[in-house]
Amino acid sequence: MPRVFEVYATARQLMAQNGNPTQWGDFYPPHEMLRADVPAGRLWVVERDGVIRAAFALVFGEDPSYGYIEGAWRRNDPYATIHRLGSDGSGGIYDEVLTFCREKSDYLRIDTHHDNRVMQQLAERSGFCRSGIIYMCDDGTPRIAYEWYEGIE
Repeated sequence: MPRVFEVYATARQLMAQNGNPTQWGDFYPPHEMLRADVPAGRLWVVERDGVIRAAFALVFGEDPSYGYIEGAWRRNDPYATIHRLGSDGSGGIYDEVLTFCREKSDYLRIDTHHDNRVMQQLAERSGFCRSGIIYMCDDGTPRIAYEWYEGIE
């Protein structure tokens, strides 16, 4: 877990440097959330040459924050959501994560902050379609919501 915490600290710095200082602030995701992700089977890491380079959550089932959307989901089938993707700046991480997630689910959703231009570009480049705006259940902040499935246009 100490390396996972370091990865997220670096990810927060990178987000701030790229014009997105508020999405994760100084402390997100909290350590207790990450620790809870482990026994729940939703915390995954990307390891290269024996070093953890990224971490993310892949959560199956209904996400309460996705229950209301300004816009529309294209499908209402069971889905998995990619949350808390952070890396130490190693290149190609997103593509590895996405390949893994697409092997686990044929319908994915993801959301990001308005200022997270990097994630918006990655999502759109990799075939996710912007579906609308959702609001986080914990604090009511808006997020741009995306979805992906085979054949989406």
